[in-house]
Amino acid sequence: MRIDLPGGAYELREPVTWPRPDGPAVSRVVYAAAHVVADPLGDNTPGSPAAVDWDATLRFRRHLWSHGLRVADAMDTAQRNMGLDWAATRELIRRSADEARAFGDPAELVACGAGTDHAPGADDLKAITAAYTEQIETVQAAGAGVIVMASRQLARVAAGPEDYHQVYGELLGLADRPVVLHWLGEMFDPQLAGYWGSRDVAAATEAFLELIHAHAPKVDGVKVSLLDEEHEIGLRAALPEGVRLYTGDDFNYPSLIRSGSHALLGIFDAIAPAAAAALRALDAAEAAEAASDDAGRDRMLARYDEILAPTVALSRKIFETPTYNYKTGIVFLAWLNGHQDAFAMVNGAQSARSLVHLSEVFRLADRAGLLADQELAVRRMQALLAVNGL
Repeated sequence: MRIDLPGGAYELREPVTWPRPDGPAVSRVVYAAAHVVADPLGDNTPGSPAAVDWDATLRFRRHLWSHGLRVADAMDTAQRNMGLDWAATRELIRRSADEARAFGDPAELVACGAGTDHAPGADDLKAITAAYTEQIETVQAAGAGVIVMASRQLARVAAGPEDYHQVYGELLGLADRPVVLHWLGEMFDPQLAGYWGSRDVAAATEAFLELIHAHAPKVDGVKVSLLDEEHEIGLRAALPEGVRLYTGDDFNYPSLIRSGSHALLGIFDAIAPAAAAALRALDAAEAAEAASDDAGRDRMLARYDEILAPTVALSRKIFETPTYNYKTGIVFLAWLNGHQDAFAMVNGAQSARSLVHLSEVFRLADRAGLLADQELAVRRMQALLAVNGL
């Protein structure tokens, strides 16, 4: 099958059928950060309240659970701070947790972001803590796990590490079960520069670790999105026993997961079938190692690498600078794969990437075996090209 794309004709590969697993991976705890599906008939022009297609949004979460992945919801992949307002976020948290009950314990299957984005005017630590508290209580009331997101308001107001420690210390005291702390780098949100009290990453890391060690029983894990493999490995080694490192590195995830990180990744929204297959290979490799079967371990690690290697080029394209526009590529692939009827996003964010960029995402997704129905994907890609005069 061929398609004419900007830059020339492209011949699609042989299609790949990914098996569905019979349960979650056992070697790692893995979350896919999930996007929301915009209502194509709603007013999702920039600055308007989010109009969400709830049926398609929940159907996509079922797709992720069916591949044995947990769902990280109401986070930056769902366009927090980039169009998903608090009214829609509240509804998303409630609906996602309710939907999870058909699969198991929502506290295990879905974790939701709690932040301060509904209080943009919060200008002191008390107001910021109150804003965080409201969102944490909303997530806990829904029955989901809590991910404490980085706060633009706190980044603006905090004078140093001690202010972060004060706010987070109070929040951790409210948690009814261990939470995930999220360190989102400025490449994902420039307004979070200097988080944890310093623009120097080493100093910020020291402050972050001090907080975690002081409250380790209340911390399930930390989700780090700095796109720095060496830093993540060092941080992982410095965590208290029992606190997980959830990689958020959408550039280096195969090696980081292989070496011991768990995962909470936006790219897993787009590559869920391949990610699930790779994780089963990793499970088998670690089982073989435990049985002193070196040949079996090496064979399954090679399979893990083989599956994920072509997804890295795709991920690096989707997350290229400006990184925060990665959501457009994520939603584009969901549309190509039939998970939603329209290439539409809240806040009009489908316009955040060029046609040339999206054409390369199409090529790379096919090379990774991630166009589930190639005929559908080609028809939709051709329609997009035609709308743009090609």
